[in-house]
Amino acid sequence: MAEIQKLSIAYSSCPNDTFIFNGLVHELFNTPGLEFDVTLADVETLNKRAKNAVYDITKLSFAAFGSVRDKYRLLKVGAALGRGCGPLIISCSEKQLSSKENPVISIPGFGTTAYHLLRLYLNDQIQESGRDINPEIISMPFEKIMPHLLEGKSDFGVIIHEGRFVYENMGFHLICDLGKWWEEKTLLPIPLGCIAVKKYIGKELSQKIEELIKQSIQYARNNPDAGYEYIKKNAQELDDDVIDQHIDLYVNEFTENLGTQGEEAVRVFFDKTVKAGIIPESNEPLFASDIT
Repeated sequence: MAEIQKLSIAYSSCPNDTFIFNGLVHELFNTPGLEFDVTLADVETLNKRAKNAVYDITKLSFAAFGSVRDKYRLLKVGAALGRGCGPLIISCSEKQLSSKENPVISIPGFGTTAYHLLRLYLNDQIQESGRDINPEIISMPFEKIMPHLLEGKSDFGVIIHEGRFVYENMGFHLICDLGKWWEEKTLLPIPLGCIAVKKYIGKELSQKIEELIKQSIQYARNNPDAGYEYIKKNAQELDDDVIDQHIDLYVNEFTENLGTQGEEAVRVFFDKTVKAGIIPESNEPLFASDIT
């Protein structure tokens, strides 16, 4: 009997991740030679744990991956990357960021792509206006940002995930769609979340894991009701329509395969954040498949 290799895997409770991984972790199709020890946590928690290389396979913000390239390699499947799906800057009023000398901005974590995009956007606004913007940045779990704004504790908030589908109904104003801003600047899709594997996992095993994740995505697409109980149980936003919108937006052509355009978007994102001094420069290969 072939020996079973156990791998720890971690991803978020968001509908796109539970949709993607349901078939894999519940062994709804054949996963030869592999078993998975599963952890669900919010992305910022996973970003922090990646610094200590806690999991063999983990969901991360692309931004956080930039600081752990000495420990992990990217897979080309499972990513949250696309158009019209970026973080949003919102406020209780229509006042712009430049209207306050020291605006208080709540964000869903310093390791998130949302924060890195905010930094790039602020740099751009400073160059365009010639005015300094010196914000106070407050990090918190993403689901607490809108309540924080309503309580008057922040002037602006950067929202992600399900927040983009409900903020208008809660009376908030859109200040900037950071995804749209990125797309206009680069003509590329926006890299949000990725799946990474530890460096010790070689090229052959990485490719096997990629293939299994692809099968899990295809299983989910072919059996849309199979994982719905699992998805709904873990979702922060329990409204069925919001869950469906979330999956439709974040599980797309780039999720099954980044492809040439997706890979370019990832490389441009890291080039820009390195040049802005947001993440350190690295000579490590980006992708597990780049290992020779």
